[in-house]
Amino acid sequence: MSIEIVAIIVLLVMFIIGAIFPINIGIIGFVAAFIMGVVVSGLSVDDIFNAFPADLFVLLSGVTFLFAIVQKNGTIDLISRWGLLLVRGNTGLIPWVMFALGALLTSIGTSAIAAASILIPIALRIANQYKINPLMMGLMLLIGVTAGGFSPLHLFGVVVNGMMNSQNIPHSPGLLFLNTFILCVIVAIIVFILFSGLRKFIRKDSVKHYSAAATEIIDINVNHEEESSEDSLKVRLTWYKGFTLIGIALLVILALGYNVHMGFAAFGVGLVLSLIAPKRQEGVLQSIPWPIILMVTGIVTYVGVLEQIGVIKYMTHLIAGMNNPIIATLTASYIGGIISSFASTTGFLAAIIPLAIPILKDPHVSSIGVISSISFASSIVDISPFSTNGAMLLANAQGMNQNEFFRKLLIASVCFIALGPGLAWVIFVVIGTPW
Repeated sequence: MSIEIVAIIVLLVMFIIGAIFPINIGIIGFVAAFIMGVVVSGLSVDDIFNAFPADLFVLLSGVTFLFAIVQKNGTIDLISRWGLLLVRGNTGLIPWVMFALGALLTSIGTSAIAAASILIPIALRIANQYKINPLMMGLMLLIGVTAGGFSPLHLFGVVVNGMMNSQNIPHSPGLLFLNTFILCVIVAIIVFILFSGLRKFIRKDSVKHYSAAATEIIDINVNHEEESSEDSLKVRLTWYKGFTLIGIALLVILALGYNVHMGFAAFGVGLVLSLIAPKRQEGVLQSIPWPIILMVTGIVTYVGVLEQIGVIKYMTHLIAGMNNPIIATLTASYIGGIISSFASTTGFLAAIIPLAIPILKDPHVSSIGVISSISFASSIVDISPFSTNGAMLLANAQGMNQNEFFRKLLIASVCFIALGPGLAWVIFVVIGTPW
């Protein structure tokens, strides 16, 4: 049995162990990375350290640190109340607002990770406060982020279109964006219906708002329950909440306008807020979900070792040996879905196009249909808890036990991997779009 197959089997066994026993999968991932990398494959320990996702660790730690401060001082409560007013009390519209914001940010060129990092903490806080299923809220947001991902301005679109150009393959950046966007909308509708979103959409919650003094923000009553004076204070704008809002805006400007690393920018803003009110920081570090960060970084480290020993290349080369372009596209789509749920979507897209040239140049299939299928399949699975966006979703889970949220998110990921590539293949390759 080849080392590539053994490494894949080890990955599957890790998930089985983690599902059966109350053991952090990240710990298993670190041990497996050392055994498969150093003991079996002959890599050095430095190679294992190189596989450690330092970038992801800083991102998760920094963003969760900042938003632990934001949540503790009540600023997210303030933002969520404003958000409810925008939808006029119809909580069923809130997931669609998050979908639209995610799609808008990525379609104008914002990094998917940056957009998710900004919106996820706010979205899940709102979901917890207004009794919206947190998994549905998170899925809707990340599907929206994916919907804008293949805009000609976004990194995914730039990579795919650039690779297609370099291989002299006929394609249309506009159609790629349109295809993936429409299919994301369809998937979002399915998710919304399956998670009973229509019930909240049809039945509006009661929202009463009153004009207050200039220093008092709107007081809202949801579901006819009177709020305590303490709750009312939480939705008033104070000087510290004002600084916090400025800090969030600064984070967005630094990350999106100046390409400052989101994690370091979040640490910086969080540090300034801590210095402004040091006595209010008690319990902030304990609020960071360290077990989740350990789990994600451990798994990603193991996946990094898989890349170094050639497992990813082994999987992608399987595509090149197929003669039937339709079946080859289906295979490529599923391989993309599986690999991208653990590894870099951008990296996979850059690797798969050169290997899929025989499919893309086959006159019996549409090249834009093939690339739309592979692109959608490789990106829609970014909800996986082992991808950066999915990990961010998991790290900010509220209103549900984290282990339970992890299991449900993992089940949702398996469903997306099992059904998403097949759906894209049927629509774009088998049936074909009218345009």
